[in-house]
Amino acid sequence: MADPTTVPQRIAVVTGASRGIGKAIALRLARPSPNGAGRHVVLVSRTESSLAEVASEITAAGGSASIKAVDVGDSVALATAIDQIAAERGRLDILVNNAGITRDNLVLRMSDAEWDEVIRVNLTSAFVATRASARPMMKNRFGRIVNISSTSGVVGNAGQANYAAAKAGLIGFSKTIARELGSKGVTCNVIAPGFIETDMTANLPGTVREQLTGGLPVKRLGQPGDIAAAVEYVTSDDAGFLTGQTICVDGGMTMA
Repeated sequence: MADPTTVPQRIAVVTGASRGIGKAIALRLARPSPNGAGRHVVLVSRTESSLAEVASEITAAGGSASIKAVDVGDSVALATAIDQIAAERGRLDILVNNAGITRDNLVLRMSDAEWDEVIRVNLTSAFVATRASARPMMKNRFGRIVNISSTSGVVGNAGQANYAAAKAGLIGFSKTIARELGSKGVTCNVIAPGFIETDMTANLPGTVREQLTGGLPVKRLGQPGDIAAAVEYVTSDDAGFLTGQTICVDGGMTMA
């Protein structure tokens, strides 16, 4: 177990941090630690005003945060932002690739644009951010990379060929990063949420919600905090022997 008196303030980057799961992850990672060091969390998303609100919430609770407004679908802008964060902070320890979108459609009706946009935002952005983050992490021989996938990437989902492909791609990508960077003190893991109470599930009809919860062993939908708790552990100093794993936080939906 890491000695809290010798651990530096970790610098964490969370993409898609303005709402939902990303916001919950940022709030959790920024919580002050018992020894007062804690993590400084850099919030990344397109909307500066929304990021500012989350940052204010973090600082009001005694945490440390800053914002970086950038479209993760713009590879050049994203790579530049990651480089700037590492330069400004002098290190980069934690990367959570959470940003994602949906453009659902049946495969026979799915346009090239719907496919390309989801792959670019959900998968390519993780590659770009990871590539930019790897060097400062290897330099300090410490890094925690977490890619937020989905159970759709594990078992598939009708109407989500683009989304499922991107989320499944994250799993293979993460295993490769785990193999490439493990000897440098950098781990890479996947958290695959199931049905979580977010904007994406807010408009589900009551009958659909009942069917979903009824089929889960825990008999409820997940909360963003459930995902944040899992991310908190896999990004901790104590999780150095955990890498290349896909952890389904799904209420038991996909258990074999």
